[in-house]
Parts: sequence; C-alpha cells; structure tokens
Amino acid sequence: MTARPSWREVGGLAAAVLAVVSLFLPWTVLSSDDPAVRSALAELPADDVTRSVWRATFFGWFPPLLVAAVGVTVAAIGRNNAARTGGLPQLWLIGAGLALLFTVLGWLFADWQFGSEERAVLEAGGVTVDAGVGRYLGGIAVVATAVLAALDTRALHTETRRRRPDRRNRPTR
Repeated sequence: MTARPSWREVGGLAAAVLAVVSLFLPWTVLSSDDPAVRSALAELPADDVTRSVWRATFFGWFPPLLVAAVGVTVAAIGRNNAARTGGLPQLWLIGAGLALLFTVLGWLFADWQFGSEERAVLEAGGVTVDAGVGRYLGGIAVVATAVLAALDTRALHTETRRRRPDRRNRPTR
C-alpha cells in the first residue's frame, strides 16, 4: 500500500532540488582585504575569481549529488510500506550523514582545489579562498536532509513500535 508523501519526504525532495541548484552557482570566490590586490582580482577573468563546484575537489561536488540522489529516491518510494520497513529511512540517514561528513571536509579543504604552488602564491599575495553562494546553499541542503532523515527514522520507529502488554492487570500464578 502506498500512502501520500509526508512532509518529510517532500522536504527531502526540496533539499534535493536545492542541492542541484547549488551545483550551478559559484562555489568558491577569491578575495582580499588589500585594495590593490582586490583591484587586480577584478581585472582577472570571472572564471578565475569565482569557481564552480566542478573545479573543486571530490568533497565539493559529491555531497550535493548524494543529497539529490537520496532525496529523489525518498520522494519516489518513501511512502511504500515495504521500502519503509525495509530500511529506506535508515539508508536516507546514512546517506545524509555521509553527505554531512564530506561537506565538513569540503569546507576544511576548500583551498585544495588549487595546487600547492598556487596556494603559496595566493597566500603570499594576501588572497583568501572564500565560500560562494553555492557552497552555502549546498550546506543548507545537506543539513536539511540530515534533519529530515533523522525525523523520518524516528517516525518509522514510532509507526512500527509494538505495544507492550499491560502487566498490571494480569493474574499472578
């Protein structure tokens, strides 16, 4: 039996859509506090100053793709009782946890998209690698899907929990 999707599945699909949108927005932006360096950055081609997720590391593009894949799967078959009791909410939670872990690693290693020589030149010039709007939206999508997956796993536990027999009114032997 298939029921109407819950707000958790709809939220998972919304997080998937947000993750896909984040893939097409600037992922990292080069900036500087020094006005001379800032004006030099303004003269560079836009692709050198703002970078897409596809020029980032594995930790950049994998979490949004994982959120999108899991979100679409949960939205498509999330209310199927066989899929729910077969472990789909737990699978969603595991995928969200992995996406969250890789997102944190992506933020920590954001400057790894540049080679060691490029990083040294950027650091010597006072240029910092900042997060773009796509990275923030991708992070929001990952956190949202993790929260929704945890709530869905808890809801499944509540739905399938067996009632304990009332032992107060049982006759004693």
